[in-house]
Amino acid sequence: MKVLRNLILTAASFVLFVGTAGAQCESWDGKDFQQKAMEYHVLYRGIVKGKAAADLAKIDDENFNLAFSNWEQAYDMAPMADGKRSYHFTDGVELLKAQAMRTDDATKKQEFEQQVVALYDQYMECFPNKKDIALGRKAYDMFYMGAYGYRESTFEAFRTAVMEGGNSVEYIILDPLGQLVKYLFENDKLSQEEARQVLEEAQKLAEYNEENNERYAQYYNSGKALMMNHIKPVEDQIFDCDYFKAKLMPMYRENSDSLDILRYVYNKLVAQGCDPEAPDMQELKTDYETKAADINAQREAEFLAKNPGVAARRLYDEGDFEGAIAKYEEAIGNSDDPEKNAEYYFGIASIQFRKLDQYGKARSNARKAAELKDNWGRPYMLIGDMYASTSSSCGSDGYSRGLAVLAAIDKYAYARSIDPEVADEASEKIGLYNGSIPTKDDVFMRGKEGATERVGCWIGETVRVRYQ
Repeated sequence: MKVLRNLILTAASFVLFVGTAGAQCESWDGKDFQQKAMEYHVLYRGIVKGKAAADLAKIDDENFNLAFSNWEQAYDMAPMADGKRSYHFTDGVELLKAQAMRTDDATKKQEFEQQVVALYDQYMECFPNKKDIALGRKAYDMFYMGAYGYRESTFEAFRTAVMEGGNSVEYIILDPLGQLVKYLFENDKLSQEEARQVLEEAQKLAEYNEENNERYAQYYNSGKALMMNHIKPVEDQIFDCDYFKAKLMPMYRENSDSLDILRYVYNKLVAQGCDPEAPDMQELKTDYETKAADINAQREAEFLAKNPGVAARRLYDEGDFEGAIAKYEEAIGNSDDPEKNAEYYFGIASIQFRKLDQYGKARSNARKAAELKDNWGRPYMLIGDMYASTSSSCGSDGYSRGLAVLAAIDKYAYARSIDPEVADEASEKIGLYNGSIPTKDDVFMRGKEGATERVGCWIGETVRVRYQ
């Protein structure tokens, strides 16, 4: 097989050298030319590192030509570099794509693009462990090259990627694959069987990664959606319910204990237009829902056992306030995270105040929450709410009740001073309760202007006396 050997480029022409596959999979490790090859490598990498083809196409001619010529030398001497890194192939792809972008000569552009494909093939031969990624990127690049684009050869690259690349093929292939299948099928260049086969495999690839690839699951999901959206105008011609029932119902019968297979089969059949009310579909749905409910209940129980804070919120929503407090306390006992524990203490305080009228306990837990999380105004806002809501029972006269309101306002003011996130709410409440502090007559009659007073009832705070 002929492969890319070396590129010598001038402003007007280039020469493509070819050699044997064995020679192209050579590294510099232990060779007499190792030092020289490494020098070429370092020189070109310093320019191209971190740059895609579009970035390389924009750099000045001097630096680009310097990078390209040194890459040529490094690749020519040791295509596999040190035998562990594939930079000479992956960087070469980007440099050749950049060359195609930098020229207006249609013939040269096409030849550069053909060299990209040849380099991908050699890359996979020298680094078979990277074949899955290379297959997908080769197909992707071919789709966006003028030399390939919407052609059968590009489709073959995609088909090879999804059939041979395994579940590690990148999500980038999904969108262009949908466009390509639609175009070729509509133009009678692709059979129903070919279209159906490659789309099914691509869907399996996406669905596997949606379930198992936490980092990129959403990208596979989006890519699959784009792919299937592209083929919507022709999907009825490519897929049919009877075909999928014949293929997938035996899978269901043989694996009826597997929730993953039940979900896949049912969703696939519904997506292909099968009647959900058909007896076999109803059987499948019932079987799936029963197993899913059992498994979900088990998983939820396990999750709540490991996450008592979440369990506490569930119990609160169900009206079991004592149970919620117990779960928050369990969460505190299992956590070494001060901020999480602050949230848990605050949750306990909120329940004790708003649901159980346990003001003293609520205030104590709110203070614990504030101690564990710096500059957090929310616990002080809660204490202020406690004081304000109980002020009417803190004395037999307006003055005594007004002192309780002053205690509430002091808490709101402090919360505002340390936490910008509660500042607006605190100001609003201060404005609301200012009309309930002691009157001027009450203060002057008692000779308490500017004095400090202890608030009665359960509050027991000391406040500086002010008046309306």
